[in-house]
Amino acid sequence: MTTSFPDAGGYLVLSSRIAYENPWTRVREDIIRRPNGKDGLYGVVERGQFVVILPLGRTDDGKPTVTLVNQYRYPIGKRLWELPMGMWESRPDASPADVAAGELREETGLIARTMHHAGEVYQGAGYSTQKGHVYLATDLTPGPTNREDTEQDMTCHTLLLEDVEEMIRKNEITCMVSLAAFGMLRAQNLI
Repeated sequence: MTTSFPDAGGYLVLSSRIAYENPWTRVREDIIRRPNGKDGLYGVVERGQFVVILPLGRTDDGKPTVTLVNQYRYPIGKRLWELPMGMWESRPDASPADVAAGELREETGLIARTMHHAGEVYQGAGYSTQKGHVYLATDLTPGPTNREDTEQDMTCHTLLLEDVEEMIRKNEITCMVSLAAFGMLRAQNLI
């Protein structure tokens, strides 16, 4: 992938090669010319789009709840609290709304009558092309989970919204995608 003209940022690709590829991730190595005329190397991680969903429910007395998942994350060697999220590598042309509804059902068993698309986020834009879609799921009905093999250790927890906020304040939720989605939804006064 060489380019004859600079991109919107003024970068020109002199050469490009795929350094690594598997069904989920591709690593591209580009030799670039920066806007200042100096050449450099850029490693780019290419991944498909993902979704992150905040399932917002209510207790019997009307207090807002959020359903989180907790799972072991191999690359960092520890368990994380997260909002339900994922991508469908085998169905790259599935709509983000379909992926969001499917991931919510797979990971939590919840079915949402309403899925509100709140916006988009980029995960690691300094090194990756991966874009995510943030959804608010409401009018929830419980059902069975259908987790993938990599999610068998996942647990699902419905907590009061105020307790989730306390977990954020105490730095117990450290997943940046979950934090970004929470912040976006809060800034839009949706939670």
